[in-house]
Amino acid sequence: MTCSIQINRPSWMNDELDIFADAVDRFILRECVPHISSWREHHRVPRETWLKAGEAGLLMASAPAEYGGIGGNFAHEAIIIERLGYHDAAGLIIGVQNLGVAPYIVNFATEEQKHRWIPKMASGEMIGAMGMTEPGGGSDLKSLRTTAVRRGDHYIINGQKTFITLGGVADLIMLACRTGTADGTQGISLFMVETAGLEGFSRGKPLDTIGNAPHSVCELFFNNVRVPADSLLGGVEGQGFKQMMVNLVAERMISTLEATAMMERALRETIAYVKERRAFGKALIEFQNTQFVLADCKTEATIAKNLLDHCIGLQLEGKLDGVTAAMAKLWTTEAQNRIVNRCLQMFGGYGYINEYPIAHMFRDARVMLIGGGTSEIMKLIISRSL
Repeated sequence: MTCSIQINRPSWMNDELDIFADAVDRFILRECVPHISSWREHHRVPRETWLKAGEAGLLMASAPAEYGGIGGNFAHEAIIIERLGYHDAAGLIIGVQNLGVAPYIVNFATEEQKHRWIPKMASGEMIGAMGMTEPGGGSDLKSLRTTAVRRGDHYIINGQKTFITLGGVADLIMLACRTGTADGTQGISLFMVETAGLEGFSRGKPLDTIGNAPHSVCELFFNNVRVPADSLLGGVEGQGFKQMMVNLVAERMISTLEATAMMERALRETIAYVKERRAFGKALIEFQNTQFVLADCKTEATIAKNLLDHCIGLQLEGKLDGVTAAMAKLWTTEAQNRIVNRCLQMFGGYGYINEYPIAHMFRDARVMLIGGGTSEIMKLIISRSL
């Protein structure tokens, strides 16, 4: 049973991308869907799946081939994230590595750094994560407390990070640290920290989150951790905040893609259910209330889908600005939560049972209003454009 929320084929799609999307679907159905329950139970996706994703060309899809990436573009990344979400396989959170970490390396790393990290991330040998958020800091980067102090040919890192997606499995962490004595955002630098055998580095146990169990979310601790000086992204201190601002648009598109995919999946599951479930002698879909609720949901989902396609087109042209990306993230994630909530209601008591996918969606959707920048932060960004 399907529920299309696509009115017209996006202008950015082409025959090559159709073939790529089919290949992504086949990989997900073969390597991910049969194992999703296990992912949730064990709070992580096995390394074997990451390695297979690398073999299939899903990792570092838009990183340049000359550095070991796949050589695609944002359209390839969008397809991967959307198809993972559509099939309930978003636990393989490729977007964090491909659109979160990778662009920093591609855009700001030295030539040596690019050749060192991109091939290993593309193969699945290294999993990348973003170490930004700190206890008590949240979205306020000005309050960053993790420090990196230069000592000869090394930096000494001390501090703590929290809510780090993929933190439990990451081999390469893009770590925001304070270098020098500058206040606010001026003294922030980014370090690419390789975790293998790293003395003084430790991970907390997976945080017991409401949803998104396979994301390996945890705390990270740095106690006099020594990293080589060439771990500094780009080799120049104090550039971290500027570097982060450049990639915010792509990071917010991750949320927009995931939210839109979940809307379509929620509608697909719900429409199939109300056509089969009977009450008072007829199928639920025959009741006018059911029809009207789902009509509203499909309308909102279609608006979100077309807004997403518009933003993807702009991003491919290099024209997607921060305000538009913030509006897309705000609208789609808020609509996602409304739709999933209303769809769950259609299931009645069964919607509260974990074996039904809508129950997982209900829990997983909530963090989308927080992660990647809260709805309140999105409104603040948008309001500055008024």
